[in-house]
Amino acid sequence: MQSSTDVLFILLGAIMVLAMHAGFAFLEVGTVRKKNQVNALVKIIMDFGISTIAYFFIGYSIAYGIDFLQAGPSLIDNNGYALVKFFFLLTFAAAIPAIVSGGIAERAKFNPQLIATFFLAGFIYPFFEGISWNGAYGIQDWLENSYGFGFHDFAGSIVVHAVGGWIALAAVLLLGPRHGRYGKQGEIFAHPPSNIPFLALGAWILTVGWFGFNVMSAQEVDGISGLVAVNSLMAMVGGTLVACLVGRNDPGFVHNGPLAGLVAVCAGSDVMHPLGALITGGIAGGLFVYAFILTQNKWKIDDVLGVWPLHGLCGLWGGIAAGIFGQLSLGGLGGVSLVSQLIGSALGVSIAFVGGFTVYGILKLVFGLRLSQEEEYDGADLSIHKISATPPNE
Repeated sequence: MQSSTDVLFILLGAIMVLAMHAGFAFLEVGTVRKKNQVNALVKIIMDFGISTIAYFFIGYSIAYGIDFLQAGPSLIDNNGYALVKFFFLLTFAAAIPAIVSGGIAERAKFNPQLIATFFLAGFIYPFFEGISWNGAYGIQDWLENSYGFGFHDFAGSIVVHAVGGWIALAAVLLLGPRHGRYGKQGEIFAHPPSNIPFLALGAWILTVGWFGFNVMSAQEVDGISGLVAVNSLMAMVGGTLVACLVGRNDPGFVHNGPLAGLVAVCAGSDVMHPLGALITGGIAGGLFVYAFILTQNKWKIDDVLGVWPLHGLCGLWGGIAAGIFGQLSLGGLGGVSLVSQLIGSALGVSIAFVGGFTVYGILKLVFGLRLSQEEEYDGADLSIHKISATPPNE
């Protein structure tokens, strides 16, 4: 039975993760070109609104089997704990389209993205969430019976970040690069960030909110652990330092470094030794820089914010790292299986990529995903700019 203290605890966590969406917004605003900043801001808050509707009416029931429309008076049991738990987990679900938004920025149509958001938050994400965090379909039982322990993802390296990142990769591949990003002879034309201070502000908001994301994943006061907080800190620092070193002091890499470390430590933050968390974060920081350069320059995948390297690959590394540094032999607390981590991580990214490719592929066929070349050059989705920038009486 949860107490009023538990309700307050998880409510504060929900508010901290809700605030992270401002971080997503400013990270994107600082990275895209100035003409697309208004579109980015509107898109993030609208995605959150659509995610709330989809997750409330459909997604939460898929993941946990709870239908709020039939719950009745039980909603106020335990001081309404069930409701604030929904609020907390909603903020995780809404992170999926926020992650995708950064990858498809500057050339995606506004309305099709809102439709995609509904299906991602209402169906694709909750499907794997239920498998990982609610034991749906017997997969966790099978892993535990076969390999000693089930798939462990304390705060969402795979469930949230890798899923979001691999969905984004599918969307980016279907969209294609921005006009003028790559030349016909293989040239690469830089589109540098428009506002480094905004980018940095977004990174800092995300970093601070992440301690609610990780620590409050305990969901009850009795489950709170200082180990989770310190491991988050150490991974953040490791990611920052290595990203700065490998990225040669580039401010974009430096400010994404802590995010890479925090993405990676989510899964094992409750079972790793702080030194293991430092190493996990450091590897993630280097992985992000290397993968970002590789995807942009060699593979010519125009992932604007690098969300596949940051969330998709660093999240995947985090799921695996939990099975490595969570081992007793490496200073961890145990209770994890590397084989289960590999299988669970592979399952998560597979569901995400196939689900993302299906959703965005259908939308591409039915509505189209891309703005016209004229709209892209003038500023993504002109209707958003006209509504936002023109006073009502003019």
